[in-house]
Amino acid sequence: MKRRTGQDRSVTRNWKPATQAIRGGTMRSEFGETSEALFLTSGYAYDCAGDAAARFAGEQEGMTYSRLQNPTVQMLEERIALLEGAEACRTMASGMAAMTAALLCQLEQGDHLVGGRAAFGSCRWLTDTLLPKFGIETTIVDARDPQQFQDAIRPNTKVFFFETPANPTMDVVDLEAVCGIAKARGIATVVDNAFATPALQRPIDFGADVVAYSATKMMDGQGRVLAGAVTGSEKFINETLLAFTRNTGPTLSPFNAWVVLKGLETLDLRIRRQSENALQVGRFLEGRVPRINFPALPSHPQHNLFMRQMEAAGPIFSLEVEGRTQAHGLLDALELIDISNNIGDSRSLMTHPSSTTHAGVTEEKRIEMGVTEGMLRLNVGLEDPEDLIADLDQALGRVGL
Repeated sequence: MKRRTGQDRSVTRNWKPATQAIRGGTMRSEFGETSEALFLTSGYAYDCAGDAAARFAGEQEGMTYSRLQNPTVQMLEERIALLEGAEACRTMASGMAAMTAALLCQLEQGDHLVGGRAAFGSCRWLTDTLLPKFGIETTIVDARDPQQFQDAIRPNTKVFFFETPANPTMDVVDLEAVCGIAKARGIATVVDNAFATPALQRPIDFGADVVAYSATKMMDGQGRVLAGAVTGSEKFINETLLAFTRNTGPTLSPFNAWVVLKGLETLDLRIRRQSENALQVGRFLEGRVPRINFPALPSHPQHNLFMRQMEAAGPIFSLEVEGRTQAHGLLDALELIDISNNIGDSRSLMTHPSSTTHAGVTEEKRIEMGVTEGMLRLNVGLEDPEDLIADLDQALGRVGL
């Protein structure tokens, strides 16, 4: 591969996803390194004052400041855009920085947003608390029913915002139906795709305008760094989002970008093996716990939609036991699986959303979202599934299940 081949869309767009994940976006220096270079610099030097002026005027290609451009970060952005099937991408310091930027860059006082009820706790804080502070109206709907999006539309509706599969209830949204409703009315769709990643689901293929990520999750996949990404059209990224990020600074560090680049090289391998493991664990739990929320299982009411939109099960699902006391007891009885609020790790992790990831949401809203006191979310890792099942088996037995 030549030094700039990874940046040539006329070539890279014809590669298969596995090749894009390894080589897409790569930009080699004059040293010809095989692994992407890590550029730890805050600023850049110019041969003359005229070059500096031309770059800031947009008349000359080149870097100006690492809040705006960095070679390592740029390689990651190009790779994610390729995998997503998007024209462009901007990365952020975290997943929540990405979600916040994707919404605030295109909304203003007097606008209206329709959001899905089931979402990460901080995403519900954005829709329920932050946006109204800026005079942006919000309506929350059960995103499993596309008609509720249709019914919630007002003359000032600008954005539909939802996550599928949703955290932690695993609600599945019909991407084609909801995005179709939005396009017919000139409304932008912003989809949180963190649970699936572009390796399993590409919302843009179903009509989504903007896809946002916590790249902390499966993209890094090994619990090492925080990162976020927003993908979409070149017009949206460069004319709407860029001005917001340039002036507010939710910038991804070059080191974190480099780590995520390394994570993307094994994304497809990891997520498919974890999907296989999750199915084995899910089948064991299905007849053992009062309820399991895992759309990859045929018994789930949204199974057909889930499998139509996603290429594999994914590593994450939730289950429900009898209340917080039993849920905490099960967590405390685990010997192999870690108690942790993170997801997307190569290690198996379990958490109690009501007291961790969704603790900042009122009890009333948790009930509305479907987050019960007995709900537990499980991220199935790369361990042998028989060891995970054995750990869950003994833990369930110790709480009477």
